[in-house]
Formats: sequence, C-alpha cells, structure tokens
Amino acid sequence: MQPFRLRPITLLVCAVCLNAACSGGEKREAGSAPAPSSGVVIRITGSDTMVNLVQAWAENYKKKRPDISVQVAGGGSGVGIAGLIDGILDLAASSREMEPSEIERATQKHGGVKPKEYAVALDALSVYVHKDNPIDAIAMEDLAEIYGDKGKIDKWSQLGVKVPGCASDTIVRVGRQNSSGTYVYFREAVLGRQREYKLGSIDQSGSKDVVALVGRTPCAIGYSGMAYATPEVKTLELAKQKGQPPVAPSSQSALDKSYPLARALYLYSPGEPKPHVKEFLDWVLSPEGQKIVTDIGFVPLHGS
Repeated sequence: MQPFRLRPITLLVCAVCLNAACSGGEKREAGSAPAPSSGVVIRITGSDTMVNLVQAWAENYKKKRPDISVQVAGGGSGVGIAGLIDGILDLAASSREMEPSEIERATQKHGGVKPKEYAVALDALSVYVHKDNPIDAIAMEDLAEIYGDKGKIDKWSQLGVKVPGCASDTIVRVGRQNSSGTYVYFREAVLGRQREYKLGSIDQSGSKDVVALVGRTPCAIGYSGMAYATPEVKTLELAKQKGQPPVAPSSQSALDKSYPLARALYLYSPGEPKPHVKEFLDWVLSPEGQKIVTDIGFVPLHGS
C-alpha cells in the first residue's frame, strides 16, 4: 500500500488558511482591529435644495455616533416623499410641505399612522439673474407674468432694463424639474395653485445647476435656494406687490417672513421615528446641528 500523500492544492489551501489565521491574530494583538459598528443605518432621500445640508449633518453626526451610518441621496422632494410612502426610507427631506393627498396615501400605506413633520431649517428662496443685469428688484406679479402660463412678460425691456450681452432681449427662464419641491413651492407661491408654468423654460435637475446656468447666460432668470448664490449671479429683492418696498433674501427676512418667498425646510418620518432616528433628529435641532445650517448658508430655526 502506498503511503497517504496530501495533494499540492490541499497543502496550498492549508498554508493560506494558517497564514490568514496567524495574520488575524497578530492584528488583534496589535490593537488595529476596526472600531465596532452596530450596523445601524438611517436612510434619508429627497430635496436637492437640502442635499448639501443633510450630507453635512450626516458627516458631522458620524463623528458623534460612529456606530450609526446616515445615508443621503437627492433626487427631489417628490422622490423622497414617494420613498417615505413606500416604506423604504427612515426620513424624507423636502423643501415643501407634504400635500394632503400624499399624507393620505402615507397614512393608508402605514396602517393609519400619519407621517410626522419636522421643520429643520429656513430658506429664503432666491431669484437670480446674471451679475451684469442692471435690474435689482422685481414684484411678485411681474415674476408671475414671466413664469406663468399665458404670461405677458418675455422681454427684459418690458421691465425697463437693457441687459449687457443679451442682444435678443428675450428672457431665458430657468427652473427645476417637476419632481422638485422647489418647483412646486415656487408655482404655488408665485403663480397660485390654479396656474401652470409657461412652456419653454430650461429645467434643471439640481439647485446649483440653476444658478450655474444663470451665471453664464446674460439673458437668464432663475430661482434656487439662498445657499447656492455665487459671484456670477445677482440676487433680486422681491416686492409682494408693485409699489411696495422690495425685500432682500436674508436670515432676518426669512425669520420674520417679510421676504415673500421665505419657507421652511423639512424632514418627514413615517409616523413616530425609531429611537436612533429620533436621536438624530434631536441632534439636528440642537444648537450643534443648527450651527451647520448657518455654515451651509441657510437660516437656523431660531436665528443665529
């Protein structure tokens, strides 16, 4: 009888396993094993206006609670609210309030439990033009005539200005896609619930994209969150009605609501949040979390 022999491949596997075991032991002895993680995840999706803010919250919260991972995605308020209704999110970020029909659908989907709303920051939704545009202020009704269906203003000269670099004099309207909470909010606040947008606008998927396009287009006008202002654009003051003094978007005008497009920014949970989600929300609303609101360029709920 021939003596028993280990095949070469078996010897190789044994050697690899032995080496891995020894290496693993050395790492543990050296104290270089990764920090323990509970595997707890908070999933937040929604408003593109808020995505930079929510991401900043996530990164800073990780320093406080390394055992919790906050995963953030944009896509628009409508996308976040749809995910909340479908039960795939812990929180939806929204730059508008949930519609009654959305609340009803969420309540039915979650066994009669209504979603819970948390106002987490303030914004003065800003109207931007190219930095060389001589216009400084605009009335809400003129804004409605620029953006609204059957609106009668389509030339800058109708507003009494001549824009350098805009030979056509035609106003180029820049807006957001219809899944955006800002798209919905602007329509309701400026046009009214019964009026639709005029066709022919250039709709962007992101807040920063709106500002970037306006900044390189002398004929353009657009709307976006106050935190997205750049040196390439001018922010217009807004008057509630013609003849009334216009108000600039600012922390103070957002707080006292003297600015016509002052609004809150929201996080929604599907009913009472889980304990680890509630702890995150409490931190967002704490002085530490609200300081990040200021750092990003929005307005904390109770001022600076």
